[in-house]
Amino acid sequence: MSNPPLIENCMTSIDVSIEQVDIKGQYVQLAAPIHLSGQLNISELRAQYLVNTAESGEQTPLQIGVDEAGRGPLLGSVNVAAAILPAAWSGLIERQPLKNTPLSILTDSKQLSEKKRDVLYPLVQQHAIGCVVAEIPAAVIDQVNILQATMLGMRLCTEVLLEQVAKHLITNRIETSHTASQMKHCPHIQILYDGNRCPNLDYAMLDEIGIKKSAIDCQAWVKGDARHTSIAAASILAKVSRDKTMYVLDAEHPEYGIAKHKGYPTRAHMEAIGTYGVLTAHRRSFAPVRKALEN
Repeated sequence: MSNPPLIENCMTSIDVSIEQVDIKGQYVQLAAPIHLSGQLNISELRAQYLVNTAESGEQTPLQIGVDEAGRGPLLGSVNVAAAILPAAWSGLIERQPLKNTPLSILTDSKQLSEKKRDVLYPLVQQHAIGCVVAEIPAAVIDQVNILQATMLGMRLCTEVLLEQVAKHLITNRIETSHTASQMKHCPHIQILYDGNRCPNLDYAMLDEIGIKKSAIDCQAWVKGDARHTSIAAASILAKVSRDKTMYVLDAEHPEYGIAKHKGYPTRAHMEAIGTYGVLTAHRRSFAPVRKALEN
């Protein structure tokens, strides 16, 4: 049997809509679909996490950073993003792994101006080995609460990105390995979550696609977006993608001033709700919106 042809620089798109989720063994119908989009650089993934390991026998941890934006607003989605940076660019920000790279100014998105975030957004997409963004709509936030909606987004981003990694990395390893031990081998995976908790991943599903639970190291980092480059990259993707949805809503409902307050409970926003009412995109489970509906 001939070896499979080498794949040159190759990108694959990620575009998924999820209407049901498995929660503790039971499928739950979501109040609205969760859309996930992103991309994976297959050639870079294989070059850094397949060829290096196969030839040198060294373990290069595949690091995924995960962060969210929009937990506090009264309006719109909470956006969650996951990002895989090149191995040499992954690590603690204080150690400057991004020095002299196109992402040299990358840090916690909240510490950057909107102009700098907008500059970094396409650069992160261009240079990340893989990334995915999930938009969890207000209806789902109202259905399960904001904490669980955020955790669900983190879980789905992680699992969708790992599915793509398994498809293009572990499957290829099986095709090109020369020993049984190599065929069973998958890279060590570090998943770094911003915050104080990690989501409950579907390890049974991951095991089915070739990623063992023992190969996954989930870590929660408080203020992790200011500590780890991969989390900082995810924070840029989450923040800017959410802002883009706010600008769309602003164009549809200019009287609410959404472009300025981004859905947060400012005085101007509360006055607009009092004058014009509650929009479909408002989070009805949040107290200020709930009170407005009762009046």
